[in-house]
Amino acid sequence: MTADAPGPRVVIADDQELVRTGFRLILTARGIDVVGEAADGAEAVAVVRRLRPDVVLMDIRMPVMDGLEAARRIFAQAPDCRVIMLTTFDLDHYVYAALAAGASGFLLKDVTSDHLAAAVRLVDTGDALLAPSITRRLVERVAATAAPGTPAVHRDLAALTPREREVLTLMGRGLSNTELAQKLTLSEATVKTHVARIFAKLTLRDRAQAVVIAYETGLVTPGDSG
Repeated sequence: MTADAPGPRVVIADDQELVRTGFRLILTARGIDVVGEAADGAEAVAVVRRLRPDVVLMDIRMPVMDGLEAARRIFAQAPDCRVIMLTTFDLDHYVYAALAAGASGFLLKDVTSDHLAAAVRLVDTGDALLAPSITRRLVERVAATAAPGTPAVHRDLAALTPREREVLTLMGRGLSNTELAQKLTLSEATVKTHVARIFAKLTLRDRAQAVVIAYETGLVTPGDSG
């Protein structure tokens, strides 16, 4: 994004006023427009319906309606909206459900100012916010408790070429495009083409859902290493 390009329009949903205020100050100081705030999940759904932001920073644990249910309702009414879940704990089981529902990733509330702004800009471009060390542990933790042979999401992987299946498997293990290119001895441009085709064939929103699908279809199992 260039210096002249407008930043994404953001809504902050958190039941703690100090958190909302702090995040708003951080983002506005970096040229990102915070267009609205919400103190609970129901209010977040209403604010998003009215303001149509590009990105929502959504606390998971809120009164009236939790962030997970709010995210589901937001995706139903505004499928192009990007949601970043906020959590105090790095292994919150709600986050896995949020990724499966379509969230673009999650952040711990003690995130640095620069990382917060970078994360908002990243998901606004259509990428996913995946901290491999946290996200992988999280997905493995929940996947390990799932009943074998009963994936929560069904996708026909037969549409993928052998190379695309390989790319999806490595994405599920948390590899970035740069790491994929190195692992497969391909250019990053070629990797991006494979990733785009995978998203199109499997009707995926972004990389976060690709990770979930890789586990739920058995391409990646807990304990696999890249």
